[in-house]
This record gives sequence, structure tokens and C-alpha cells, in this order.
Amino acid sequence: MKKLVFVFTTLVALTFSQKATAQGTIVDAAVSNENFTTLVAALKAADLVEALQGDGPFTVFAPTNDAFAKIDEATLGNLLKPENKETLSKILTYHVVSGKLMASDVVAALKKGKGKVELETLAGQMITVMQKDGKIWLKDQAGNYSEITATDVAGSNGVIHVIDTVVMPK
Repeated sequence: MKKLVFVFTTLVALTFSQKATAQGTIVDAAVSNENFTTLVAALKAADLVEALQGDGPFTVFAPTNDAFAKIDEATLGNLLKPENKETLSKILTYHVVSGKLMASDVVAALKKGKGKVELETLAGQMITVMQKDGKIWLKDQAGNYSEITATDVAGSNGVIHVIDTVVMPK
């Protein structure tokens, strides 16, 4: 019995230590998730991969493939072209905030802000995080909403919160 407990304890310890050391950047987390293939392609097209692999910390509101699918196919294809790199970069950096804001930090800020808080994005524009209908939403500059559907996907240089719609800057 003691041997069994020792083996089990050793396996658990090895598993947790491997997970702790295997954690990569937020870009690595996105690359390893099949729901973010469009986001990863867009990050590559905008030459933002290296920047988001930097020290950070960053908070990324990451649109899923389904979120990108809500954009007209021709428009999305056009955005991914090299000549539209600047526009694409502006859209993508509108999804990134400096600092590591875990879900608990966002909830605390919402309580302090009476259900609403504005955050400055790396695009230099504000995005509003708000509580509505028992859910947490992003509201972009055009008044469009995106629901935060999953939180706290941690990376070594920040955190990802998953959203269901691409938000747009001015």
C-alpha cells in the first residue's frame, strides 16, 4: 500500500511540475488551441506574434474562429492581405490591454465601477467591460457587444479571455 501511495504521489508531482514548466506565452496558448486558428493567422499577417511573445504582461480578449466567421468572408480575406497590415494591426491591438487582468480583477473593477469599467487598449482606444444580463461583455467604440465566454487562459506573459465577436476600434 505504501508503495502504491508513493508511486501515485510521484506521478501527481511529476504531472504538476511538467504542466508548470511547460506553460508558454499567450501566443503559444493560442497556437495550441484549434479554436484560434484565424486569430493566429491574423497575428502572423499583422506581424504581431513576436510582440505578443514579449515580456508583457498582456491581457488578450481573443476572438474564436466562430467570432471571425461573423465578419464577411471577403472583408476578412481583404484584411489579411499585406497591404492592409496596418488596419489589421489596429483591430488586433484593440483586443489587447497592457497588464495581466485575471477574471477576478475584472469582476473587482466592475464592482468598483458599478458594473462598467473602461480599459485602454494597445491600439490607444478605450474599450468598455460591462456586466449585463448576468454576463460579462465588451462594448467597442461602435457600440457593438462581445460576450466573454471563457476566462483565465494563462500564459507566462499574460492571460487570454475568450470572446464570441470581434470588437472594432474607430
